[in-house]
Amino acid sequence: MNLSNKVILPGQTIGIIGGGQLGKMMALSAKAMGFRVVVLDPVEDCPCGQVADEQIVGAYYDLQAIEQLADKSDVITYEFENISAEALEWLTSYAYVPQGTKLLKETQNRVTEKAAIQAAGVELAPYAIIEELEDVHLSLNEIGLPAVLKTATGGYDGKGQLVINHPNDLKKAGQLIDQGTCVLEKWIPFEKEISVIITRNPDGEISVFPVGENIHNNNILHQTIVPARISKTAEEKAVASAEKLAAELHLVGTLAVEMFLTTDEKIYINELAPRPHNSGHYSIEACETSQFEQHIRAVANWPLASTELLKPVVMVNILGQHQEALLEKIPELKDWKIHLYGKQEAKVNRKMGHVTLLRDTVEEAIKEAEDSKIWK
Repeated sequence: MNLSNKVILPGQTIGIIGGGQLGKMMALSAKAMGFRVVVLDPVEDCPCGQVADEQIVGAYYDLQAIEQLADKSDVITYEFENISAEALEWLTSYAYVPQGTKLLKETQNRVTEKAAIQAAGVELAPYAIIEELEDVHLSLNEIGLPAVLKTATGGYDGKGQLVINHPNDLKKAGQLIDQGTCVLEKWIPFEKEISVIITRNPDGEISVFPVGENIHNNNILHQTIVPARISKTAEEKAVASAEKLAAELHLVGTLAVEMFLTTDEKIYINELAPRPHNSGHYSIEACETSQFEQHIRAVANWPLASTELLKPVVMVNILGQHQEALLEKIPELKDWKIHLYGKQEAKVNRKMGHVTLLRDTVEEAIKEAEDSKIWK
């Protein structure tokens, strides 16, 4: 269906594949802008379903459910990358999906993702493709220790990964390789992990959010600090890398670019996510336009809006083990912006929500979060 540069207007319907918190926050922005929203998700009363006009309950690969979504939607987007690329491919023939399928497919697999990053001319850690255990031994001779072995598909929040510091660690490598193709990456001794959220509409207009400094606990994002505590040179390099990727990958919509920053101010791309991202949640209160509104603007082909940072900010994730302490302390939490996603069960390490603290300095916000003892 050739509908490039089509503008979607208020009153029309945006279809969202995926009903988690990202879909919910997309839907809230879309509703504020006057759109109707229909979501496809297999879980009844999912976070996005709680705020959408309608939810289709069905699997992401269920073509009957996908057809229903196409019938009801004027434009379709998605909230996470592990959806059925085949179903999305079918959709592009019968509905308007301005993001297409190419970038989604590339980012679903670390092998194709890394090839796309390399082809864009942006630096990433040296790596090798691993099909069997013998490949690890051979590749380590070239890559060296330490290294990280990752499954090519399905890994997130540190799942499907093995850090190899010593040859003895290889005893566990077979478990990952048994799951399928892996990649072996050279360990980058980074000073900071940072991310850039970048958005592009079908007309080619690009906007970039302020660089976020990310702190992880147990491979799960804990805090995003903005402005990132990095030099102006490093900031410019990070933004330039994201802009190059967006142009070379023909981005439509939102792309999160996760990066490593070394002490000598080199930047290596770690991962891509073709959607709004946890590390961009701070933008809801701290920027003139949130990543979710900007994403809706992009898929609707509206002009993109200002992403200016209004105040220093720290975003902190609420995992399942933190939710009870947060709820108990709500009467004491002055000027905390609290977002809970409406998930049914608070499991350990499950992302249940986030809080945003806008303060005069990021140091003040970090200390206040620590002093609350919610994340003890």
